[in-house]
Amino acid sequence: MSRIDETRPFLPSRIAVLTVSDTRTPADDRSGDTLVERLTAAGHTLAARAIEQDDRAAIAARLRGWVADPGVDVILSTGGTGLTGRDVTVEAHRDVYEKEIEAFATVFTMVSMQKIGTSAVQSRATGGVAGGTYLFALPGSPGACRDAWDEILKWQLDYRHRPCNFVEIMPRLDEHLRRK
Repeated sequence: MSRIDETRPFLPSRIAVLTVSDTRTPADDRSGDTLVERLTAAGHTLAARAIEQDDRAAIAARLRGWVADPGVDVILSTGGTGLTGRDVTVEAHRDVYEKEIEAFATVFTMVSMQKIGTSAVQSRATGGVAGGTYLFALPGSPGACRDAWDEILKWQLDYRHRPCNFVEIMPRLDEHLRRK
């Protein structure tokens, strides 16, 4: 069973938050606010924050820019994960990933099923790694952002979480780039 090992130190991550929306502004970005509130309350640092329109190339460019930034360890995006024609966040993330974390989508669906039942099938949450940076695409509702953070990311981004977590392997995520 998972647990927090209090003998290990908490290691804060530098997390960027991207809201994908054609209509949101900084004044009414409730999902972005939800993520920022939760990550800072957990002891992490907000490394960057932005809003991009539902444009695959623009989203991928923003993700690549943050992946290249040594001051960003994790990218959380919210919005654009649905099924409509304008929902291209998942495709943009996959354009950037070196490796996809398939189980993130599975676990997110399991969490969502407990909250919204079979409506969870409409979510295309995804996670992956690129350039030593974790990327997670979450649905655009504050509730979905709360669920993803509270039930999955809060734990996996805590070095003290046992039996394993994303933070402890972070130094090795880009080892293939350093090998010749």
